[in-house]
Amino acid sequence: MSGRLRARVPASRVPALLAASTVGVYLLILAGVTSVLANAASACPTWPACGGHLLSSPTNDPRLLIVIGHRFAALVVAGLLVWTAVAAWRGGVDRRVQGAIGVAILLYPVEVWIGAATALSGASSTLSAVHLVVAMAIFSGLLLALLWQLEAETPADAATGARGAEPLAAEAAGAGIDADASVTGDPTGPTPRAPAGLRETAWAYFELTKPKLWWLLCLVAFAAMTMAAGGLPPIRTVAGTMVGGILAIGASGTFNHVLERDRDRKMARTADRPVATAEIPATRAVAFGVVLAAASVVVFLSTTNVLSAALGVLAILFYTVVYTMVLKPNTTQNTVLGGAVGALPALIGWAAVTDTIGMPAIVLGAVIFLWTPAHFYSLAIVLQDDYARAGFPMLPVVRGEAVTRRHILGYLGATMLGAVLLGVTSSLDWVFAAVAIGVGAVFLWAVVRLYRERTERAAFRAFMASNAYLGLLLVAIVVDAMVV
Repeated sequence: MSGRLRARVPASRVPALLAASTVGVYLLILAGVTSVLANAASACPTWPACGGHLLSSPTNDPRLLIVIGHRFAALVVAGLLVWTAVAAWRGGVDRRVQGAIGVAILLYPVEVWIGAATALSGASSTLSAVHLVVAMAIFSGLLLALLWQLEAETPADAATGARGAEPLAAEAAGAGIDADASVTGDPTGPTPRAPAGLRETAWAYFELTKPKLWWLLCLVAFAAMTMAAGGLPPIRTVAGTMVGGILAIGASGTFNHVLERDRDRKMARTADRPVATAEIPATRAVAFGVVLAAASVVVFLSTTNVLSAALGVLAILFYTVVYTMVLKPNTTQNTVLGGAVGALPALIGWAAVTDTIGMPAIVLGAVIFLWTPAHFYSLAIVLQDDYARAGFPMLPVVRGEAVTRRHILGYLGATMLGAVLLGVTSSLDWVFAAVAIGVGAVFLWAVVRLYRERTERAAFRAFMASNAYLGLLLVAIVVDAMVV
């Protein structure tokens, strides 16, 4: 029996089983949150079956389907956890991995018992909170086991494979995933461009505003607005927030072009920026940025309120001074701490509707903050040669790709848990839960592939998965707030 089990579940399958178990537990967490928010326990005060019906119910109450589906999924995940544990023990994996899986296995019956007590007691807030905390601990233990197992299979000094930097960098720019610049130019420093015509000059000023950032940051703000309003906010408020936000992004991007023009000339992907090539003189770019910043404040004040205008100014100052001047050139934590600026649109959107800063907006901002390193570190792996040439201390440049992969997986797990807290604090429904599970699984799969392949193409794939994760999660928030 032992030999047959070893053959059927080789050690090489352990990461896949761990990833599947992690996603399964995550499904249970979000299904449980949805069940609590829908007050589904009141429709089924018995356990484990509902009135003697395990797989069907005598009524048409949809809450019963939620409860029964959750309990059936818990049974399936329990079997998956046992399978994973057996594979880990038979495969002789690292003791740390076995220990983390063992903790998850021990906590799972406790989680089931708390779930039963929650159902029988009518879903008290205390039991529900404990239920959620234990479930998150199981998820964290499995994710840690996955991290350790992947690292055990991927030595820190392993070769990274063929880099293919130039084709992948060009592909990244063509897909619009690099918010900083396009990928052309001479890394040694281009000669100034000849004076351009009106159309070319207008396009150069447009490039200063970093338009590739618009869609994501505006979507963050719009998602926060729909949560705050419980649906579609007034059109004037939406339009003012979007226009004011785009102007603030444009001002921040313009100042960034000016401040980094010398480093940009050393990087292949940014060497053709308008200020780096002197197509737009630095003094004119600064004046353009000041005009955009002032216009942003005017739009916010005339269409929303003082709080959103103040947050817009804070975003400009943070990106320009704190991130561009202080963090980016001086610390490997630039991406982590710089993620705060990406969180501000969530606060701006909520403030535009309510003139306050609510907890759901703070949690959404935290999700963006945690997502940023998981998102950007993959791109930093692809473009690390460019960053090294310019002297930016990006994590893969200073500490290597193995450490960077560890941070990507860790921040991905934190992001997924942040999405759970967002569902709790904002009372989002099943659309958000379903999308969070689906895109979380895809993102996790891409990161596992990055560990296995250790190539720039795998890093590029993980970066694209991160874009899809946040974009679809924000769309789900909007749909849940406006439709469900």
